[in-house]
Amino acid sequence: MSASPRRSAHNRPALIALVIVAALGCLALAWWQWQRFESTSGTGQNLGYALQWPLFAAFAVFAYFRFVRLEREAEESENPGDQTTPSPKKVAPREIPAGLLPERPKAVRDDDPVLAEYNRYLAALHAQDIDDQVREAGLHTRDTERSAG
Repeated sequence: MSASPRRSAHNRPALIALVIVAALGCLALAWWQWQRFESTSGTGQNLGYALQWPLFAAFAVFAYFRFVRLEREAEESENPGDQTTPSPKKVAPREIPAGLLPERPKAVRDDDPVLAEYNRYLAALHAQDIDDQVREAGLHTRDTERSAG
């Protein structure tokens, strides 16, 4: 059984239909908001929505064409031998080059004896709290430990 050939991004009826439906739906909502704005109960919010919905429709169309272009670029990078003419457009780098940004500062390890003592005190309080919770639950610390034999 042979593998099915890849369909061109331009020839995807379901995707094209989705973009058309989305754009027409956004334009219909813009028209509806404009009608609401012109009515007696219309507000500035309706005008804002009436102006906003066409932008959403334009974005749906833009996103489709961007998707098609990115997919075409991906296919060209997978099959460089199939290309008859070299692409004149340079592809922008997609990651930050090393050495461009400054190094992150490292945390200074401070051997403060007062801080170390305070941390030991907190660890002891935590251990005592765990022991108290175990005793309140009716368990003994000897029962909870596993024996090696």
